Amino acid sequence: MTDRFSPPDDALLEAIPDGAAPYTLYGSSAGDLPSFVAGEPRGDRIRVRYFYRAADKTLLARAWFGPGTKGPKGHAHGGSMFSLLDEVLGAGCWAQGVKVLAVNVNINFRRSLPLGSLVQAESRITSRDGRKVSVQGQMIDSEGRLIAEATGLFLELSDAQKAAFQAMNRED
Repeated sequence: MTDRFSPPDDALLEAIPDGAAPYTLYGSSAGDLPSFVAGEPRGDRIRVRYFYRAADKTLLARAWFGPGTKGPKGHAHGGSMFSLLDEVLGAGCWAQGVKVLAVNVNINFRRSLPLGSLVQAESRITSRDGRKVSVQGQMIDSEGRLIAEATGLFLELSDAQKAAFQAMNRED
């Protein structure tokens, strides 16, 4: 028997949403360092898997918030929820080939999230103005309730910044 603090079966996290395909963050390869949020696929903090649905240009994430995300008694810390949404917003741009960094991210928490919860987060680009990219996203619990929603302003990297970024991340 498992308690609510036990991680879900991998099959729950890895079940591919309708019309989506698995997505690897930032086009990383096996030798790359993991992201801050998705860096512990077997840890007790956030376990997350990403998917991309090309039909509506939406990045999806399935995540479990383990005991390592503890904030208020029995609930995930808002910073852990913010971190997931920040990564989902930015990665949603990268999934469309728009290489960005965050300028401003705002989150509205709608309900607390009990530890051990499985959620789905999603994001999509809402507008572009030159290098400025506006993105919105949300986090829904397994019962379909809105947990948090976020908006972000991201800046597309210039060609020089893209080249520098690639040089930093080039395998030796």
